[in-house]
Amino acid sequence: MPFIKSFSLKPVRQSPFPFNIPAVKFAKEVTLDKGVTIFVGDNGCGKSTLLESIAYAVNLPLIGGFIGASAGFDAARSLKPYLNIEWGRKNSKGFFFRAEDFSDFINGVEKENNKIAWDLHELKGEVDDAIIKQMSESMNHRLHDIRKNYGSDMQAFSHGEAYLKILQTRIEDKGIYLLDEPEAALSPLKQLALIVFIMEALKNGNTQFLIATHSPILMGIPGALLYEIQEDGMQPVQFKETDHYRITKTFLDNPDSYLRRLL
Repeated sequence: MPFIKSFSLKPVRQSPFPFNIPAVKFAKEVTLDKGVTIFVGDNGCGKSTLLESIAYAVNLPLIGGFIGASAGFDAARSLKPYLNIEWGRKNSKGFFFRAEDFSDFINGVEKENNKIAWDLHELKGEVDDAIIKQMSESMNHRLHDIRKNYGSDMQAFSHGEAYLKILQTRIEDKGIYLLDEPEAALSPLKQLALIVFIMEALKNGNTQFLIATHSPILMGIPGALLYEIQEDGMQPVQFKETDHYRITKTFLDNPDSYLRRLL
């Protein structure tokens, strides 16, 4: 049984943002009876806002801190009074992961390293380089946390490798995991690796994934429940019936012909 059985948004108004976006207007009695639920739709349909609102209401942690204390969740705060979540099994374990948060986190580590290096530059030549490096790393709390939590320096990986490494390390055998457009950091091959990992995590029956994506690869997760959000509604849809699948397949089957029609 999923942790979150269903959710519903019933705001008392339809404007301004975020009340006027399709995902908010049409999120009525949305059933989540599968281990993986995927929200798809065009840019601006509100699928990310939907995930943010659920994550905020459940108070899931972020990669760089706590959701309640983080900026950028104004829409979720506005929607919280109107969001009703029906639990199958109540659980607060898990996390909310946005590609932009991951980038900010890694960039923050790099900025902190540069600042510390500048602060310590006067010791160059007077103190052994190995000691300066050790001092730098002990002063960089984010880098310390990375090594403590993941056992390696994320900066030694490519962006996509680091992203996948964090997901694989933080997804445990029990929890609710909300992933907002994870494909932004992942190559097609790494997206397939993520699917394999998700399928393994689902085997114990104690994990639930809600994913917002544009990726037809991730939409193909076996057994996933897909909701397509459009201007006139939000409905369950089969993988091959999504606009993303049809457009991508048509293009890949005959890119020259497809482009000739567009140009």
